[in-house]
Amino acid sequence: MNAKKMIRDERGQTMTEFAIILPVLVVMLFGIIQFGIVFNNYVTLTDAVRAGAREASVARQSANPSAAATAAVRSSAANLNQSNLNVTVTSGWQPGADVTVAATYPFSISLLGWVVTSGNLTSKTTERVE
Repeated sequence: MNAKKMIRDERGQTMTEFAIILPVLVVMLFGIIQFGIVFNNYVTLTDAVRAGAREASVARQSANPSAAATAAVRSSAANLNQSNLNVTVTSGWQPGADVTVAATYPFSISLLGWVVTSGNLTSKTTERVE
């Protein structure tokens, strides 16, 4: 085979390009999956806080309205790790007063074993006590 023909031969070029790009595509795919998990946790946390605030707004006359609201948050966020879920309920418990339910949950986005970012997801909802 002559040298000019070997230089112009492009067999294997596609495979080489694919081998170079594949790791980038895999990292992007794993990043999208990790972000989806964190977003799902955030939506769950937000819904749980809303459920807790609703429970707190109608539980004024119960023995322990803060505990009822916390239980509502925890039961609504059943798929989250309960030991990492922190819930706070604040109110004066008078009719027409505000009740605020807040919760935090840790997150971590890691790609191929390296932690890219981490922190706490936070959600807070305020309603009026009925």
